[in-house]
Amino acid sequence: MPKTMQNYALTWTDATGKRRASTVAYDKPSAEHRKAELEADGATDVTVASIRPGELPQP
Repeated sequence: MPKTMQNYALTWTDATGKRRASTVAYDKPSAEHRKAELEADGATDVTVASIRPGELPQP
C-alpha cells in the first residue's frame, strides 16, 4: 500500500488586519511550528488547513 503525503497550508490575519496565506506547503509538524511563530508575531485567526499537492489557499 503506497504512502501518501499530506500537505498543509496556513491562513492568518497579520498585525495590520490584512488576510494572508502561505505560499508553500508544509508537513504537519512544520505547519504547527509556523502557526506558533505567526501567533508569537501578533497574527490572529491562524488556521492550518489540509491541502492537496500543488494547491495553495486563498487569503
